[in-house]
Amino acid sequence: MRLKAILNPRLDAPLPLWMIFPVIFVALYASHFTLLRLPYYWDEAGYYIPAAWDFFRTGSLIPLSTPTNAHPPLPSIYLALWWKLSGFYPEVTREAVLLVAALGLLGVWRLAMRLTGVVSVAFWTTLLTGLYPIWFAQSSLAHADIFAAACSLWGLVCALPESKRKPWAAALWFSAAALCKETAIAIPLTLAAFEVIEGLRREAPERGKLLREAGWLCACIVPLAAWYGYHYAKTGFVFGNPEYLRYNAEDTLTPLRILAAFYHRVLHLSAHMNLFVPVLTALAALLLTPRPGAQGRDRAALERPVLLRIFILLAVNAVLFSVLGGALLTRYLLPMYPLVLLVAVTTFYRRVPYWQGLALLSAAAFLAGLFVNPPYGFAPEDNLAYAHVIRMHQAGIAQLSKRYPGATVLTAWPATNELTQPELGYVKERWDVCAIDDFSAAQIAIAAQEPEKYSAALVFSTKYDPVSPLFSHGEALEERYFGLHHDVPPELIAQQLGGTMVWKLRDDGMWIALIRFNRPVEARGKSGDQLLALSR
Repeated sequence: MRLKAILNPRLDAPLPLWMIFPVIFVALYASHFTLLRLPYYWDEAGYYIPAAWDFFRTGSLIPLSTPTNAHPPLPSIYLALWWKLSGFYPEVTREAVLLVAALGLLGVWRLAMRLTGVVSVAFWTTLLTGLYPIWFAQSSLAHADIFAAACSLWGLVCALPESKRKPWAAALWFSAAALCKETAIAIPLTLAAFEVIEGLRREAPERGKLLREAGWLCACIVPLAAWYGYHYAKTGFVFGNPEYLRYNAEDTLTPLRILAAFYHRVLHLSAHMNLFVPVLTALAALLLTPRPGAQGRDRAALERPVLLRIFILLAVNAVLFSVLGGALLTRYLLPMYPLVLLVAVTTFYRRVPYWQGLALLSAAAFLAGLFVNPPYGFAPEDNLAYAHVIRMHQAGIAQLSKRYPGATVLTAWPATNELTQPELGYVKERWDVCAIDDFSAAQIAIAAQEPEKYSAALVFSTKYDPVSPLFSHGEALEERYFGLHHDVPPELIAQQLGGTMVWKLRDDGMWIALIRFNRPVEARGKSGDQLLALSR
């Protein structure tokens, strides 16, 4: 039968996955081509690349050059394998991550096909997911979240459709997801709890079947627990270093903070980065009656049990990441965005006559969101603003190298890592740095008290600060719980530190500047210790 199907394919049959995957990957590669050579960014530079680099060099699953956060090691192993095969270059890393993102999009296609059986719904859901600014930006960034999202989506392919469930395959995919990012365990455990509740309401033998499926889903805990046991044996910590645990799981337990975070998470799942376009149009479409399809019946829709599971998953993830995670990073919700889009596209298809026009409108909104920043504060990694930040830092470090080689540089993270870790792609040799937390007024006042510790300053905006913010209320809560601060303008930083701003670059609402000081200082040059007069 299989040979017959290959030799005599149905013209109306969907293409096999092995033909779709190369198309998705080529489209991702072409759309990300100008980003592939960029050096590493933010949390890439802060944890994930150093952790993978340590495994690549030493074989240690526990990071050596950065404090361990107890994140599972599967992304490090995967990246190290590619570096072994192709060399340690940023483009190798980004191409390897693109493969994972393509696998995730293939999972979106497969999930939509299994749940609706409609090729056009699968096409638009996959396209919109790939274009959604958060998914698009994360598709080439070496964060664990894209790895976990891809595996989780394939787990859902095996777990969601009632008539086509493969619980053992779902368990394998969800186990891989948990070994990429520990918080991915929430998805299978939520589904398992749902199966247990459903099973207790059913009669035998249906009850036994549902409880066995729940058991398979709960089995994902075993490999994650084994990793934590290994981590504890090696470090004495289960969930990472104490500072990491305090920031992400202890200081987050204030009720007011949880409520404020939940408000943000609801916006992330319904409005952020122009997601409000498909969400609002889908809500409006619910006012229309379902359209007839073949043989006069209503068009295909998501089955109610599946729809209920999707909404429960969205709610659980919104609550989970309101309680855990010191930063409100949208990439934590990466596997949830395709589910939102699947529900929206299915609603369009079922109720709107020219439904593909709404899908096209959503695609246009997402394309705009890639390049146009929202009128409120956001993380640059949510769209292509992250590439602007990287290029600005490259330009600033190039100016620093040209003007003041060997200086001790006052700066903040992530430039501290960029200047001290050549493997990140910004410098060829380590610089001496004097680190402060950020460029807020309090931190600049601290730096002004110890001018002898630095001979130049590389200052930059650490937060995106819109000129005319749409939402400016609630700043007290943001400052108290989510690290909101306002960077001092570079001209004022130079004045307060007793220096002169010699170079500045501003791009897309962010800036970077170089400051010199009118005093002779000791600095280390390439040929040894030498006296540099930075007053020139």
